[in-house]
Order: sequence, then C-alpha cells, then structure tokens
Amino acid sequence: MEEELDVRIFDREAHPVTPTEIGRKIIDQAKVVLYHINQIAEIVQSEKELISGHLRIALISTVSPILVPGLFKYFGDHYPLISLQAEEMLSDTIKDKLRKAEVEMGIVTGPVDDPDLLEIPLYHEGFLAYVSPDNPLYSQSEISLNQLYGQSIWIIRDGLRKEDMSEMEKGGTVTYERFFEGGRVGMLIQMVNENGVITIIPETHKDLILFSQQTGLRPIVQPERTRTISLLIRNDYIHEALLNAVVSAIRNCIPHPLWDNVIRHQHLTL
Repeated sequence: MEEELDVRIFDREAHPVTPTEIGRKIIDQAKVVLYHINQIAEIVQSEKELISGHLRIALISTVSPILVPGLFKYFGDHYPLISLQAEEMLSDTIKDKLRKAEVEMGIVTGPVDDPDLLEIPLYHEGFLAYVSPDNPLYSQSEISLNQLYGQSIWIIRDGLRKEDMSEMEKGGTVTYERFFEGGRVGMLIQMVNENGVITIIPETHKDLILFSQQTGLRPIVQPERTRTISLLIRNDYIHEALLNAVVSAIRNCIPHPLWDNVIRHQHLTL
C-alpha cells in the first residue's frame, strides 16, 4: 500500500514502529472500510435473524457497574453465540471509537449532539445524597440544593477528592453528575462515613451500597435533577436484531419505573 500510494504509513526508525501522521489517518479509514465489509455478513445474519459473532460495547464508568453484569448474564442466557466485550471509557473516547468503527455501540449520558452518531434514549435517573450519620443533615428526610451550599462533598472526578460547595455561587447552575464520574461507590461511602460529610450518586447505584448503609440515602429536591442514559451507534449501523437484543438486555437490568415511557417497548427500526 505504501508503494501504491507513494506515502510512508509507518515510521520504521521509531522503536517501537509507529504510524506516521498520514498513516494514522489511513489506518482509521481502513478500519471503517473493514467495518462496512463486515456489515455484508451482518446484513445476511440480520435477514436470517441469526444473532452471533462479536459485539463490542463501550460504557461510561457511572453505568458500567449497573449494566455490565446483567448484559453478560442476559446474552449468556438468550444469545450464547454472541461474544460480548464490554469496556469502560470516557464519553469522548466512546464517540471517537464509534466513528472509527472500533466498537459497535456506546452507552453514555445524553443528549449527544453528533451528526455521525444515532442516539437512542434508554432511561432517566435521578441523584441521591448519601449523608454521614455524623453530619447535621442526616436528620433531614430530604435535601434541597440550598442545603448543599456550605457543605464539603466527596466526589470521584479526576480522582477521589473533596468539593467545597461554599466556593460555588448560590443560584448558579449545578449539574449533579459533575460530582460523580466513577463507579467505586463503596470507597465514597467509606470516606463519607469517616469524615462526617456527604456524597452524591445516581439512584441506580443505591443497590451497590450495603443494606445497613442505605439509611444514609436522601432524595435531592428543589430542584430535582435527572440524567438520561443513551445508546449510541453509527448512522450506518444496520444490525437491527442485535440492536434490539441489547435494548432488551438493558430493559432487563434497569428497574421498570426508570425506563417506562423512555426505552422502546416495540422493536427499533433502523
């Protein structure tokens, strides 16, 4: 290919050998070409309603511990011919790998404004506060946004650290998801209990907390915030049967009240 195109695709003087700048672009495009070639077989499989082969799903870390165990169980029970691979990634990495056809599907927080990708909303979920028994807010049955000002909130974002809400302007826009970008709920709860503070988690993570610790959970109100979890595929994705299998698996993982009126009841049509 280098001779035919009259360019250097690989820098052979580097150790290890690495692609040149133009080489990376050629390789990325080649992956897309191979993806489209493989879709010929996918079309045949879809027509035959045969669901088999490899399926690569990339997920953000805040949904991975909720969905991944159920996805593997569902596919193992219903579609044993599927070789499922799931991997945690940042949202931008997921979108980039979808464009390069390095993964088939991505699960991220929506909305996603990307003309190259098709977004399918899956479910909505709210956020909960976990309050240490040593914190004065533990006596409250619910917590408002104003009560969070002046508090120290432990978060997992760029590592485990403390967010001082007293530095934030009251009345400003607060996105609760900014407080939680990781799936290590147990570590957060331990830090909160030992330091008498607060943390914020998505409501689907409440079952990852020990039953004895769930007494520290409080709904966040005034204003209540929710997030939408969406499934991403390339605009040229064609395997409807596999897409609907993944959606059915996710429905099986998520409590009914979260996906009602959001996730599709009927088969998705591409």
